[in-house]
Amino acid sequence: MTESRRAPSGCAMFGMYSGMFRRRRSASMSSLSRINGSPQAAADSDAAAASAPANPAQRKAGVRDDSSLVPRPKVMPLQPQINGAAAAQAQAQRPSRDKGRPNRAMNGGAKAAASPAVEYTGMAAELDKMIQDHQRVKGTTQMMRATSGNMMMHRNLGNLNAGASARSSLDRNTKAAAASDRPKAGPGSNGYAFSGMGNIVSKSGDQLCRALSHRTDPEKLKEMGNEEYREGHYAEAVALYDQAIMMDPTRPAYWSNKAAALAALGRLIEAVADCKEAVRIDPSYGRAHHRLGGLYLRLGEPDKAINYLKQSPMDSVNADVSRAQSVKGRIAKCGDARKVRDWITVLQESQAAVSDGADCAPQVMALQAEALLKLQRHDEADSALRGAPRFGVDESTKFFGTTAHAYVLMVRAQVDMAAGRLDEAVATAQTACELDPGSREAANVHRRAKAVASARQRGNDLFKASRFAEACAAYGEGLDKGEAGSAVLLCNRAACHAKLGRHEKAVEDCSGALAVRPGYSKARLRRADCNVKLERWEASLRDYQVLIQELPENEDVKKALAEVEAKLKSQRN
Repeated sequence: MTESRRAPSGCAMFGMYSGMFRRRRSASMSSLSRINGSPQAAADSDAAAASAPANPAQRKAGVRDDSSLVPRPKVMPLQPQINGAAAAQAQAQRPSRDKGRPNRAMNGGAKAAASPAVEYTGMAAELDKMIQDHQRVKGTTQMMRATSGNMMMHRNLGNLNAGASARSSLDRNTKAAAASDRPKAGPGSNGYAFSGMGNIVSKSGDQLCRALSHRTDPEKLKEMGNEEYREGHYAEAVALYDQAIMMDPTRPAYWSNKAAALAALGRLIEAVADCKEAVRIDPSYGRAHHRLGGLYLRLGEPDKAINYLKQSPMDSVNADVSRAQSVKGRIAKCGDARKVRDWITVLQESQAAVSDGADCAPQVMALQAEALLKLQRHDEADSALRGAPRFGVDESTKFFGTTAHAYVLMVRAQVDMAAGRLDEAVATAQTACELDPGSREAANVHRRAKAVASARQRGNDLFKASRFAEACAAYGEGLDKGEAGSAVLLCNRAACHAKLGRHEKAVEDCSGALAVRPGYSKARLRRADCNVKLERWEASLRDYQVLIQELPENEDVKKALAEVEAKLKSQRN
C-alpha cells in the first residue's frame, strides 16, 4: 500500500549535488567563475571572444559556450511549483534594468504553460552540464542512473560530511556564503553564487530544490544506506540515512537505521537521540525500542535499558533484560566496595559489568581504572581508559549528569598523572572541580596534580642547570606531597642519582617506576645502564633483552646489548 507523505522540498539534494559532482578541469572552473560574476563582467568577457554574440539577451543567463564541455542535453521542463501571485510579486521586485530579459525557469504557472518545451536555465542548466561533463571525463563505470530522472550518484559517498548531518552542512555553507564579501550575482544573472568547487549555494534556492526533489526517492537512499552498512561503510551509511531523513523525516526506520550506523562509529549518545526520535514517531516500533535498550545498556544505564527492552517484541528480550539487571547489580556492588576501599572487588565487578554488556559505560570504565591505579597497575589503568569512548564534556554532562561525569574526569586525571601527562592531569582535574565544586575527592586530586606538575618543572629546571642534588630533592618533594608512586618522578630522580654517582639508589628508583609501569622503557634503560656501572652483567643483560624487543631499531640498545654479551662471554671463558 502506498504511504502518503508530504512532497520533499528538494533541499536535501543540495548537499548531495554540492559534494558529488566536483569538476576537476580548469575549464569547468572557469565556467563556474563566469556564473558567479556580475552581468557586466560576463558581457566584457564575451566581448573579448570573436564568436560570442554581441547582445547578452541572446544568451541564457548563467550559461556560456565552452568548448571543453559537452553540449548540454535537452531535458523535460519542470512543472511549476509556485503560484502566479508569488511570481508576479517576485517580478515586480526586480530592478528595471532586468526588464526585457527572458523569463527564467519556473517564473509562474501562466508563463510555464505558455512555454511547454524550454530548457533548464541558470543553475539547473549548469548542473546538467556538470553531470554530462563528469560522465564524459570519468566514465560511467561507477555511476548509476535513476529511472525517474537524470540523477547521477557516485558509488562512494566519501564527499558527504559523515560527522554531521547534510542539513547542518548545507546550513554552514549557506551561512559561509552569506558572510563572505565576494561579489554577489547581479540582477541579470541566474541568482546563484558558487562558493567553490562542488559547494553550490543558492541565493534563491527554491528553484533548484524543487528541480532536484523529483530526482530521487528516500526509500532508495535508505536501501543504499543499508548496503553501505552491511559492507562496513558506516560513515557513508550515516550520510545516506541523513539524506533520506531530510526528504521524509516521518519514517521511523530511517532514524533507527541511522542510530545503528552511529553506534558502529562509536557515537552512542547521538545514536540514542536518533532512536528516541524513531520511538517518538512510532511508539509501537519494537525494533527501535530494542535498539534503544541495547544502547542504554552499553552506556551503563541499566534502568533505562530495562524499560525500553521490555517494550520490545524481540525473541531475545528476556535474556537482554537479565543482562541489564546483572549490570545494575554489579554497578551497585562496585559502589559499595569502593566506599570500604575494597579495590579487588571493585575491579572484579567492573570487569564483569563490561562483560555483561556495559562495554562503553564511562562510569564502569572509570571504576575499573581507579581500582587498577590503587592496586599499583598503572599501565593497565591507562589501557582501560584508552579503550573507553570519549564523549564531550557538555554531551556527557547532559546525558550522565554532572556528578557522574565529574567522577570520570577525576579518575582520568589520576591516570594522566600516573602516566606522566601532568599538564593534561591538571586541566582535567580542574574541569572535574568546576563540574562538582562540592567534591572533596576532585579537589584533592586537583591539588595533587598541581603539586606533582610543579615539582617536576622545578626539578627539570634544576637538572638543566646541573644542580643535581637540588633537583633530586625537588623530585622527592613531589613524590612526598603529590603522588608517591609517580613513575615519571621516580625515573627523573634516578637520573639525578646517576649523575651524582649513586647508582644503587638510581637502580632502586628505576625498579620502583617499573613496578607500577612495566612498559616504561626509559626507566628500564636507565636501570640497565646503572647495572652496567655496577658490573651487574646478568641484571643488565635481562633489561637489554627486554629493550631490544620494545625498541628493535634503537642502535644504542643494540650496541649496549652486544657489549654486555661480549663481557659475559669473556668472563665465562
